[in-house]
Amino acid sequence: MKAFNGYSTNPNPTLAGLEAAEMAGNAKTAKLVFAYTSCDYDVKKVIAGISKYYDCPIIGNTSFTGVMIPDGFISGDKGFVAIMTITGNIQAGVACVKKSSPEEDAIALGEQLAKKALKDSGCEGLPQIMYMVGSPTEEEYYLKGITNVVGRIPLFGGSCADNTISGNWCLYANNTIVTEGAAVAFIYTDAKFANVFTGAYKETNDMGIITKVDNNRTLVEIDHKPALKVYAKWRGLNPKKLMGGDLLSATITSPLGVKDRLGDLVAIRHPMNGNKDYSMNIGNKLAVGTCIIRMEASVDELISSVEETLKILNKKLDKQPAFYHLVHCGGRRAGIDSRINEVYEAIKNAVGDTPFIMEFTFGEYGYEQDGRNTCGGLMLSFTAFSK
Repeated sequence: MKAFNGYSTNPNPTLAGLEAAEMAGNAKTAKLVFAYTSCDYDVKKVIAGISKYYDCPIIGNTSFTGVMIPDGFISGDKGFVAIMTITGNIQAGVACVKKSSPEEDAIALGEQLAKKALKDSGCEGLPQIMYMVGSPTEEEYYLKGITNVVGRIPLFGGSCADNTISGNWCLYANNTIVTEGAAVAFIYTDAKFANVFTGAYKETNDMGIITKVDNNRTLVEIDHKPALKVYAKWRGLNPKKLMGGDLLSATITSPLGVKDRLGDLVAIRHPMNGNKDYSMNIGNKLAVGTCIIRMEASVDELISSVEETLKILNKKLDKQPAFYHLVHCGGRRAGIDSRINEVYEAIKNAVGDTPFIMEFTFGEYGYEQDGRNTCGGLMLSFTAFSK
């Protein structure tokens, strides 16, 4: 396989999509296009511009503040788009489903999604790996639905994002563009691949048992005590200073985590909002009876973890990489802030001239070899494919 990058910050969304496609090239040989763009654009027009050039599956989503490719961190006040085109020994089937109302069953939608993508692929049997993008609300349930159809196939991907956490995001597969829902690409290839899914945070000795959860993603009690008060005590902070959105920024360097059953993976749970009853809205599903651990990492460590994770990925692949698909949490990116160019330097140190694309998401998806596919937040899901 080979990969090629293109980008544009043209304020005209159709031209931006077309310019990015023309820069990447390979109109006749492209088998799959990953496309990430700005929520400030009319995304339908961006995809129309890309589709003018390519007659192959296109999948992606809006990315938080920018996209990173070998040319640098691509962003713009009036919009941005960056793509990676894949050629060679790969076939892909893509599909997208929309959740039209809160009452719709996300698991059933995931099942529909998987069946559509299998049909779209035109291939026999099951794919070797799948890429998923979802709206940052019910990713775990879309994934359950997909798994009901195809079983546990290695997963990579992340959720759509906007620039202000206001719901101005979308995701897409080909010409289907939705705000709430999910999309998947089933990838058939004989190339080798590897994924590293990590928060790269250190565990602390602060931990407790989740004893009450509301609506899957609100942490009400830890050890039968108000969750926000417990967390604030761990940090030596005043819980009243962690109300509303103040909690989100305060927890980028000290979020929560839950271990998988073998202890190989700590899935990060990002506290998003502090509530008046001292509960906390969390970015992913929680389960009563689970041990939750306070994690830590400095901003320096958030940056250095990018290169360290890529080095682990390179050893795990054990082949010459053709390209990298890198999912980086938007919350981490916000914490890194003006030092984002240090992330670019870290990537280049690890991958050299190999093509890559990095999107910035509000949720990340990956897997461990002996565990289930998993969704988390404030994480890195780095995937490499061999030539």
